[in-house]
Amino acid sequence: MWHPARLNEFDYIVVGGGTAGCVVASRLTESGKYRVLLIEAGGSDDRFFVRMPIGYGKCFYDPRLNWMYRSEPEAALNDRNGYWPRGKVLGGSGSINAMVYVRGLRQDYDDWATLGNPGWAWNDVQPYFEKIQTRTTDISADAHPLCRAFIAAGEELGVPRNDDFNGDDAEGVGYYRIAMHDGVRESSATAYLHPARGRNNLVVETNALATRIGFDGARASSITWTARGRSQTATAKREVVVCAGAVNTPQLLQLSGVGPASLLQSLGIAVVADRAVGRNLQDHLCIDYLYRSRVPSLNEVLRPWHGKLRTGLQYVLARRGPLAMSVNQAGGFVRSRPDVDRPNVQLYFSPLSYTRATTGKRALMSPDPFPGFLVSAQPCRPTSRGEIAIRSTDPNEAPRIVPNSLATQHDIDELVEGAQFLRRLAAMPALSSIIAEEIYPGPSVTTREQMIEDIRARSGSVFHPVSTCRMGLDPIDSVVDARLRVHGLPGLRIVDASVFPAVTSGNTNTPVLMVAEKGAAHILEDAA
Repeated sequence: MWHPARLNEFDYIVVGGGTAGCVVASRLTESGKYRVLLIEAGGSDDRFFVRMPIGYGKCFYDPRLNWMYRSEPEAALNDRNGYWPRGKVLGGSGSINAMVYVRGLRQDYDDWATLGNPGWAWNDVQPYFEKIQTRTTDISADAHPLCRAFIAAGEELGVPRNDDFNGDDAEGVGYYRIAMHDGVRESSATAYLHPARGRNNLVVETNALATRIGFDGARASSITWTARGRSQTATAKREVVVCAGAVNTPQLLQLSGVGPASLLQSLGIAVVADRAVGRNLQDHLCIDYLYRSRVPSLNEVLRPWHGKLRTGLQYVLARRGPLAMSVNQAGGFVRSRPDVDRPNVQLYFSPLSYTRATTGKRALMSPDPFPGFLVSAQPCRPTSRGEIAIRSTDPNEAPRIVPNSLATQHDIDELVEGAQFLRRLAAMPALSSIIAEEIYPGPSVTTREQMIEDIRARSGSVFHPVSTCRMGLDPIDSVVDARLRVHGLPGLRIVDASVFPAVTSGNTNTPVLMVAEKGAAHILEDAA
């Protein structure tokens, strides 16, 4: 029992109860030695449409669960404002994402080490991937039959079949593993935080917006947050650990005086440390090709009222059926041309289509009134770099998000190559025999120039922002060292996607879990 006068004093304060924060809070409280405060701007993840796997479509535009950010207009994307959903709920974006569970390529992590981050090569991080407690499900037996046609087309094109993208080699096409268990979404909240909630050394504050990190000289010493209209402050005897994600972590640091000095000074914020916070933003950009099918798809199952009723009852009574999985059921990692040294494009296959979605809706439960499916291509390792920057000193104002998509010729070339790969895939007998027509972009788009115009008009984020507080040796162009400590600011550590030295070749949620496991281990080692 702690003395009442010290109720607002903790060993560690973890800011952000998302994918990383739930892992860190759980690991730091396991021994019972340390008192930990976890602050989360959102609320509970105990909601039906959060727990139901396909329910993420209902969370896509729900401000109670989602920050619903918009990027600045992007000239390379015809001045469109990209939509950037980010989890605002326990479990973070892992509570509202499509649940694809992939580690990325082994070479990604060897690249991290080569960039000047000892201890982050594949052999170093593999044990932390093995520690991840999130349960996953092999959906191959329950996936829609159209997935078999996609996989067969890949094999006809010379792409190997891969039954485990998290095995020795991720290259190939197959079924994705999904982060769910017994038909219920699995996130770091369900896997880590919920089992830890009974520990008396863990305090969880929800609906609490962190507004400022306090410093004692250069040392991080406290966090101030607002909840229920009141401002509160707690002190951290050991460390403040920021786990707010690739958008909100740089926002909080900049509000607290840690960031580019020119930006902070322009807003009248006293500079604690001039750092590249918010710089080096990376994200994955994707293009979808949509087809009308000659054979049944999920559209006919989910669209009619009787189909909704049947699948709803199937889910409620047995936790089975289409509602118990993601719509990204198959996919893979492929080489767009033979001279690349590793897969450079990730594929997604969804056995449904929604061309007429109502504005502001993710119509996963109201697909098209005809059979259809989507095949998507996402270059794995883009070279464009953007930034996150606060607009004012108001913590409630969304920061400027400047993805700077397609800023390099490399990124344009690889997205075109990805689109061309989709066309070659669709021409294989297994798919061409069931395709009635290509709806988007359509048969009139044939030349490279036309494909680029289509990419500028239709491509969009796959919601994998990283690297805004990236790890590296040089405090001029990186923010944290290889143990995730902020350069020159003792008592301050960052553990989330923002520390990635470079984006991984695939969905980022699983690598964030690994970073959280490894980051928590570093914190405990440094405390010993």
